[in-house]
Amino acid sequence: MSQWFECKVRYDKMMENGMQKVVTEPYLVDALSFTEAEARITEEMQPYISGEFSVAAVKRVKLTDIFYNPAGDRWYKVKTMFITIDEKSGAEKKTATFQMVQASDIKEALSVYDAGMKDLMANIEVAAITETPLLDVFKEDLERTLADKAAQQ
Repeated sequence: MSQWFECKVRYDKMMENGMQKVVTEPYLVDALSFTEAEARITEEMQPYISGEFSVAAVKRVKLTDIFYNPAGDRWYKVKTMFITIDEKSGAEKKTATFQMVQASDIKEALSVYDAGMKDLMANIEVAAITETPLLDVFKEDLERTLADKAAQQ
């Protein structure tokens, strides 16, 4: 299971009017530790940022899944309630989980989420869908990781 970290990157951004402004933008990174998350976001952002930049913050984010949609330009956080029944008491228990969905709007986010969860046999209920400020999500490239490890040996 992947561990996800939200990394905030601070840098000087050239605005449309030609002025430079210091901005802090959030990204999501798949990593094993805070240190690896910082190294990964630095590696991923270097080609896109000219000049100096810094990683302003790194925090762990609990996510159970990510649903990619190349047509989407925004990221939405979906709060899902898994519904189970306690066998002894017969009481209904709801457990919250969170997923990220790439989409163009909330309606499309729900559609992408539903398509990704269609084979799930559990009772689930979508409790909320909210747009996030995330600009991109960087998943670990397993082929590249294996090639890097082989080159180091």
